[in-house]
Amino acid sequence: MAAAGSDASVSGTEASVPETDEERIAAVTALESEFGELITHFRRTVMANATRLSPGMLPGAYKTFTTIVRYGTCTASTLAEVLQMDKGQLSRTIRELEDLGLIQRTPDAADRRSIVISPTDEGLARLAAARRPQEGAVLRALSPWPVEDIHSLTELLHRLTSAAREA
Repeated sequence: MAAAGSDASVSGTEASVPETDEERIAAVTALESEFGELITHFRRTVMANATRLSPGMLPGAYKTFTTIVRYGTCTASTLAEVLQMDKGQLSRTIRELEDLGLIQRTPDAADRRSIVISPTDEGLARLAAARRPQEGAVLRALSPWPVEDIHSLTELLHRLTSAAREA
């Protein structure tokens, strides 16, 4: 990414006029605002999905469950690390998900002292049903976009998240 005051654009092509610090700050502020709107929309979607999965379910429990689904099987320590979650809170959430029939805990075949957490068939079916109303929402939102723009957005977001992880 171009440094403030340089004349190289994000894509690496030469800009006709050097950017100013004020222009960069205004552009980043506008981007942060749009991310804020996107995050708010995402939170609403997560809350709605959590409620459809199990009335009264908190978004954190939904995130824990969808992470278990994404991994297929995992240990509590892996979940705690991935979710950056307190082990006590995670333990309560796992118990809640198990009581709801969404997950199961079984002894790890490789290490009998360890417990493996995995989604149940019922949990997977209920998650699919909870997500159904939003299926295709991003596809519909991006339907008027040229495929090249979608690829560009994907690449730019990848560069941003990579830079954020390294910072």
